[in-house]
Amino acid sequence: MNNKILVTGANGQLGKEIQAMAGAWPQFEFVFLTREQLSIHHPDQIHPYFERLKPFACVNCAAYTAVDKAESDKEQAYLVNAEGVRMLAAICAGSGVKFIHISTDYVFDGESSVPLREDDPTAPINVYGASKLLGEELAFRENGEVLILRTSWVYSEFGNNFVMTMIRLMGEKPSLNVINDQIGSPTYAADLADAILHILGSGKFIPGIYNYSNEGAISWYDFAVAIKELTASSCEVNAIPGSQYPTAARRPHYSLLDKSKIRETYGLFIPAWKDSLIRCLGRIAQNR
Repeated sequence: MNNKILVTGANGQLGKEIQAMAGAWPQFEFVFLTREQLSIHHPDQIHPYFERLKPFACVNCAAYTAVDKAESDKEQAYLVNAEGVRMLAAICAGSGVKFIHISTDYVFDGESSVPLREDDPTAPINVYGASKLLGEELAFRENGEVLILRTSWVYSEFGNNFVMTMIRLMGEKPSLNVINDQIGSPTYAADLADAILHILGSGKFIPGIYNYSNEGAISWYDFAVAIKELTASSCEVNAIPGSQYPTAARRPHYSLLDKSKIRETYGLFIPAWKDSLIRCLGRIAQNR
């Protein structure tokens, strides 16, 4: 059996976490491609890789994730998050390659008051969310054998994310204001990477949409307070409503994801958000 897994967007948070744990999955041969090596919206780049490598699976970690910038850079956001996904899904369908694609809680409008299920109505309120939703729709149009993972609030020790930003700002400022009226759950990219590899190693590939984030419901303020406490920072963290922190793109007020489907289908253990934050902060401290 061909054991190659092609991972796009290898320099992003999730791509780097998959690389970090690749050694624990010796049954697979991983091929990691950065944006510079493979732009997923360029068919002349995609086809040669698939023809040469003939992978059994493709994990698409490539995405346009600059939420606010997307409002004024719509063409690029849609090119990567929709058209690029369509191209990957099509070539995977034509080659019999299992396709795992990463999507977002931002496909929802944030008006729910209960955890969101995969079949709940979508209604994105910003360009980023709309481009990601179109990517989902185009992927399924091109390929009936797609597995999409919707996730939220992704962080890791790599790149720019909420945790790394808070650590930096808490070291620079005596106080910070953080929004307390947007509710969801963080996702430690290492946990998401582990879930993806467990799915690929399970021997069963059941297409469809699945939610994945860490367990628990918190606000960004709660998240910041936990980072402050766990790093023993003296920075004062103040709660503010989102109305006091205007951004180019609107954010969902509530985007907590129901993870029942992925737990029941793949028997995954999903860690609590704070346990995963502790693990991530431990890795950050160890590598400094």
